Amino acid sequence: MNLKPPPPSSPLPTNSNPLPLTHTLTLHWVSPPLYPSSISKPTRPFRLHATAANPANPAADLTLTTAADADADDNPPISNEDQKLLILLRQRKTEEAWIVYTQSSRLPNPTCLSRLLSQLSYQNTRTSLTRAQSIITRLRNERQLRHLDANSLGLLAVAAAKAGQTRYATSIVKSMLRSGFLPHVKAWSAVVSRLAASGDDGPSEALKLFYSVTRRVRRFAEPELVADSRPDTAAFNAALNACANLGDTDRFLKLFDEMPESGAEPDVLTYNVMIKLCARVGRKDLLVFVLERILEQGITVCMTTLNSLVAAYVGFGDLETAEKMVQAMREGRRDLCKILREANLRNSNSSGRDGDVFERLLPNSVTASECEPPLLPKAYTSNSRIYTTLMKGYMNAGRVTDTVRMLEALRHQDDSSSQPDHVTYTTVVSAFVKAGSMDRARRVLAEMTRVGVPANRITYNILLKGYCQQLQIDQAKELVREMTEDAGIEPDVVSYNILIDGCIQVDDSAGALAFFNEMRAKGIAPTKISYTTLMKAFALSGQPKLANKVFDEMLNDPRVKADLVAWNMLVEGYCRLGLVEESKKIIQRMKEHGFHPDVATYGSLANGIALARKPGEALLLWNEVKDRCTAKKEGEKSDDSDPPTLKPDEGLLDTLADICVRAAFFKKALEIVACMEENGIPPNKTKFTKIYVEMHSRMFTSKHASQARQDRRSERKRAAEAFKFWLGLPNSYYGSEWRLGSLDGDN
Repeated sequence: MNLKPPPPSSPLPTNSNPLPLTHTLTLHWVSPPLYPSSISKPTRPFRLHATAANPANPAADLTLTTAADADADDNPPISNEDQKLLILLRQRKTEEAWIVYTQSSRLPNPTCLSRLLSQLSYQNTRTSLTRAQSIITRLRNERQLRHLDANSLGLLAVAAAKAGQTRYATSIVKSMLRSGFLPHVKAWSAVVSRLAASGDDGPSEALKLFYSVTRRVRRFAEPELVADSRPDTAAFNAALNACANLGDTDRFLKLFDEMPESGAEPDVLTYNVMIKLCARVGRKDLLVFVLERILEQGITVCMTTLNSLVAAYVGFGDLETAEKMVQAMREGRRDLCKILREANLRNSNSSGRDGDVFERLLPNSVTASECEPPLLPKAYTSNSRIYTTLMKGYMNAGRVTDTVRMLEALRHQDDSSSQPDHVTYTTVVSAFVKAGSMDRARRVLAEMTRVGVPANRITYNILLKGYCQQLQIDQAKELVREMTEDAGIEPDVVSYNILIDGCIQVDDSAGALAFFNEMRAKGIAPTKISYTTLMKAFALSGQPKLANKVFDEMLNDPRVKADLVAWNMLVEGYCRLGLVEESKKIIQRMKEHGFHPDVATYGSLANGIALARKPGEALLLWNEVKDRCTAKKEGEKSDDSDPPTLKPDEGLLDTLADICVRAAFFKKALEIVACMEENGIPPNKTKFTKIYVEMHSRMFTSKHASQARQDRRSERKRAAEAFKFWLGLPNSYYGSEWRLGSLDGDN
C-alpha cells in the first residue's frame, strides 16, 4: 500500500463554515460533533490481501483492499452521478466534488468515496476535516464502512492527528487494526508521535498503539509483505519520545535495542530524545556522553542537538555551564565536549540512577576516562533559538536584567540568524509578566511592532495571563480587542481558558460562562482545561449542580478525556457545601471509572465532613486513608486494580485529627498524629491543646456516674489520658510512671 497524498485540490472559500454546532443546552453550550464512536465498530470486517506488484518479486508490495474491491471486480455499471464525481476528483476539484456528493441522495461507489475522503483529509483544514468525518459518520450509520480503503483511512488519521484530534486519530488506527488493515507506517507513526507529545496518559497510549501495530507486523513470516507498515526510524523515535516523557529508561533501552531488528538505524533525532531522557531522570552527568556518542557514530550534529543540550542544563538550573557552552559557540570553539566534561568534574554529584541502562545506551561513558574528548567536526555559531533558550533560564531564575541585556546584545548582532525573533521577544515579555511589570511588557510589545517583528498568539496569551493574574480583567478584555482588530489574531482555546480563569479570580462565574459560550459559538473546541476551569468557577461560587452539568458535558465530549483533576473539582464543589453523601457518590463513580482518589480527593472530603459535623464519616475516611498509606510487604502480590500507596499531606491529616479531637475520638486522634510524625509533618499541639481545654477539660469528672457507666467509658478515659500525655497536660500517667521506683523505695 502506498500512502502518497493526492496533489492539493482547489482552495476552499474563505467563508467556509467552522465546526458544525448542532444543539444547545440550557447553559447555552453547543454539543460536539460525533467523534471516535462513529468508527469504533465496523459492521463488516475488512479484508487483507497481498498481491504481486512485480511478477519477478511476488512479495514486493502489499495491497490492502476491502470488500469494495471485490465489488469492483464484478464491473458493476457506474452511474452518471458517480462518473461526474469521479471526473471532478481526478481533476482535483474537491470543492465541486463535495457539492455533488452532498446533493446526491444515493451513496457513491467505493472508488469515489475513498478518493473524496483522501482529498478532503489531505487539505488539512478544519472544514475539510469536518467534512471527511461526516462521511465516516454517514457510512457508519448506513453500515457501509467497508467501502473505504486503507489509504483514505490512513490519510484521515494523519489529518486528525495534525489537527490535534489525537483521540479521533487513534480510534481510526485502532479500527483499522481490528478490521484486518495494517496502516502505512507514515499514518500510524504520525498518531504515535502526537500521542507521545501530548499530556496526561498520551505517552502511555502512544506506546500501546506502537506495540499493537508492531505485534501484528511480526506475525507475518515474510517481512516483505508488510514492508510499508514496519516501523522505521521516525516511528521508533516517536515511541522513544514517549518513553523519555515517562522517564521509563528500561522500556527506552528495549526499544532502542529493537531498532536494528527492524532495519531502523538511530539518527540524530534519536539521540536528541536521549538527551531529553537524561534530563528527565536527572542524569546531567551523561549529557556530554550523548554528544560524544553522536560524534562517535559519525552522525551529523544539528543545531537542535546543541539547543537540546543548552535546554537540559537550563532545566537543571546550571546556568553557568549553559553560559559557557553558548560563549564557546560564539567564539567558534570546537571543544564543547571538553567544556562539558570539565563541568561534570566541577559538579560531580551524579546520582548514578539507572546505571546499567545507560551503560548499554552510552557505552562510551564507561571508557570516557581512557580517551580525550572528541572535537566537533566544525564550529557551530549560536543562533537566536539557543540564545532564547538561555534567556528562558534567566527568566526562570528571576534575572530580568540579564534577560533584557541579552536582548539588547542580540539586536546588535551582525549575523542574521542571531537576530531576535518573535520567540526572543516573547521570552522578554514573559520575564516582565512574571516579575509583575505589565507596563514594561507592553512596551516590549510595542517595540516588536516598531522593529517589524510581529507578535503571535502566544505573545498575547502571555500578556493576557499577566493581566488576569493581577485581576485587571478590563485590561485583558481590551487586549483581546486589540489582538483581534489591530493584529488580526483570533483568540484560541488557550486565550479563552486564561480569560475564564481570570473571571474566577474576581468571583465572576457569569463572566466565565460567557467566555465559555463565546468560545463554543466560534467553533473552538474546549479542552480539558476549559471544562475543569469552568467547573472551578461554579464549585467556588457554591453551585455544584452546575459544575456537575459541565462535568457531564465533558464526559460526553469525545475529544477530551476526564481526568482525576476534573473528578476532584466536582468533589470539591459538593464538599464546600458540606454535602458529604453526594460527594461520596461521586467518589464511588470515580472508582468505577478506574480512578483512585488521591490526597486532594480525601482532603476535600475531610473538609466537607468537618463542615457537615459528621465525625463518624471521619472515622470511615481515616480507615481508608490508613489502608492506602500502608505499603505492600515484600513478596506480597499486588493487583493492577489495587490503588497506589498514598502519601498524605498536612492538610488532610490535620483536618482529620481536628475532627477526631473535637468529637473526643482520642484513640483515632493519636493514630493520626502518629501518622503525621511518621511522614515528617509536625502536629500543631498548640491548637489541639486549646481544643481539648475548651471542649473536654471537664470530661470524666462526674462523681455520680454508675459503676456500669464508668466501666463502659474506661477505654475512652484511657485514650483521653494518653492524648493528654501526648499534649503535655496533667494526666494519670505522670503519677503511675514517673513516680515508680523512687517513691516505692522510700516507702
